[in-house]
Amino acid sequence: MASASLLAFTLKKDSQPKPAEEPKLQILKYNNPDLVVDLGVGLWAWPVPVDWDGDGDMDLLVSCPDKPFNGLWLFENKSAAKIPVFEKPVKLGPAVKNIQISYSNGKPRYTTPGVELPSFKADLGKKKNKLFPADSILKDLKGRNRFNQWKFVDYDLDGDDDIIVGIDDWGDYGWDNAFNKQGVWTNGPLRGFLYLIENKNGQYQNKGRLKAEGKEIDVYGAPSPNFADFDGDGDLDIICGEFLDKMTYFENIGTKNQPKYAKGRYLANETGIIKMDLEMILPTAVDWDGDGDVDLIVGDEDGRVALIEHTGKVKNGMPVFKSPYYFKQKADNLKFGALATPVGVDWDNDGDDDIVVGNSAGYVAFIENLGMNGQTPKWAAPKLLESEGKVIRIQAGDNGSIQGPAEAKWGYTTVSVADWDGDGLKDIVINSIFGEVMWYKNIGTAKAPKLGKAQNVKIKWEANAKAHKPSWNWWDPKPQTLVTQWRTTPFVVDWNKDKLSDIVMLDTGGYLTFFERFKQGNELWLKPGKRIFEGLNYSGYDQKHTIKDSIPGTLRLNSLNFGQSGRRKFTVVDWDGDGLLDIVANSKNASFLKNTGAKNSKVFIKDEGFLDELALAGHDTSPTTVDWNKDGIPDLLIGAEDGHFYYMLNPKSKKK
Repeated sequence: MASASLLAFTLKKDSQPKPAEEPKLQILKYNNPDLVVDLGVGLWAWPVPVDWDGDGDMDLLVSCPDKPFNGLWLFENKSAAKIPVFEKPVKLGPAVKNIQISYSNGKPRYTTPGVELPSFKADLGKKKNKLFPADSILKDLKGRNRFNQWKFVDYDLDGDDDIIVGIDDWGDYGWDNAFNKQGVWTNGPLRGFLYLIENKNGQYQNKGRLKAEGKEIDVYGAPSPNFADFDGDGDLDIICGEFLDKMTYFENIGTKNQPKYAKGRYLANETGIIKMDLEMILPTAVDWDGDGDVDLIVGDEDGRVALIEHTGKVKNGMPVFKSPYYFKQKADNLKFGALATPVGVDWDNDGDDDIVVGNSAGYVAFIENLGMNGQTPKWAAPKLLESEGKVIRIQAGDNGSIQGPAEAKWGYTTVSVADWDGDGLKDIVINSIFGEVMWYKNIGTAKAPKLGKAQNVKIKWEANAKAHKPSWNWWDPKPQTLVTQWRTTPFVVDWNKDKLSDIVMLDTGGYLTFFERFKQGNELWLKPGKRIFEGLNYSGYDQKHTIKDSIPGTLRLNSLNFGQSGRRKFTVVDWDGDGLLDIVANSKNASFLKNTGAKNSKVFIKDEGFLDELALAGHDTSPTTVDWNKDGIPDLLIGAEDGHFYYMLNPKSKKK
């Protein structure tokens, strides 16, 4: 490792390019004015349902705290329909962290931890009235806190508004690497508590945690408390969200003035327990449709927002809600979930570059290029790809993520598209939250691809395959299969130009590695990987492409372990037109790793820095290339953590 002083000198000298005058990367639009798509912001949707414009119907504010789509976004309802198609989003201002809305005597009140925002419509939260010390609640927790939700409610129906605080505690959960050899999580669960801050003659007093059936209410993180008469018996019940995908109902079996709560039950209907499509859900209770009962408006981690409509019915003491309906909007910014991982490829063989893309939810989609509409194409809505007639969705489940069971619904699919089996048709090679490299054979045609069942990529290990896995994986790979670090691109390329598709990707140690393809009889196999790539100016990075080792050496794209391992997305392409295949890798946008040539079976890579100055990631980006202007020069397309796509021309491209 270089010393801190040497690293600082090196970074100052030649690490990054000079700042650009303005970002060249621009968000990609649908360019399809007649299209209707899922309503969505970026990563994390905090919904605020309110009649913002005072026209008598409910609009939707959504606070989005991510990069770069950070903002408070207004989706205006201009429809007379019960379930509207919203207008394109308009940014009102910066995101408001932990914002909550409560209705007091029919009027909205806005809060963030410890404060009320009394003139929110006029100043978007600049004015703050202190309510109660937020830190006093945090001191009661064992570990870190991610959700801190303050709501007004007349808890005991005495005529004044009390405060309920929903707060999560990660102290027992920890974070990652806590599975035993049987795949059992040995840390504790996420916890989500409710605190009553009672209004006593205008002064607030902390009355501690609320209980149900004599025990503290403790949901699985992110409690999102909602109080309303959900069962129509005249008193206030509770519905809480959680970090995962369900909602828990606590019936008030006491009185209006002295609430007492029954044991929590998951909301359910005739289809079973009601679940959101993703996780990190954020429900807000409101009578959305004005029919007299209280519905739920729920935000998902991927920026979508759903209506869970109250049917007006009660069964076995529990209100009955419909299954989630994800709101729609007029198409604007091209989007596919969160942490989008695109590949620019002519998937349908019609002569132009489409997008095949994975995301954090574990889906894979085809976004069809419908032809140029100005400088960029017109796009169809994402179409989820299927395998053997079923939608592809890879999910961690209880023990598939190194970061524990709280990530059960994530899949982090990252894809490569190539003719993997040499039959002339484009197949899909995929990695995910598991780090297990799979492929889907195209059993259709060039113009109408159709995917068969998932299969393991085969590799001829020289020893027991169980040894060829990240040391922190509790599970063992199947023999002769490729299992490496999670959430990293398995890039398929004929690197050695022998007309066989190889793979370039991270190995179990985080080194950029060449897995060569060979033929044995009638079967195609990979050879064990070779670390052929040498960094000329830097040799070690973390998952965000921050330099960790400034001494030249074998190129290690991620030197970290456990949950911070993997996470490297890249494309292999001749970016600068010199005839050599370079690497364009994720960073705050994308970094150019120039291939300077090979010697003694080693390929020497020089980090030339960021390709732009726009910050697209708090987690990671995913770069690919396209040639929409058909000048034969690859241009840059980046999938960002906000689920949007950002495009810029190669400096060598011919502008039309």
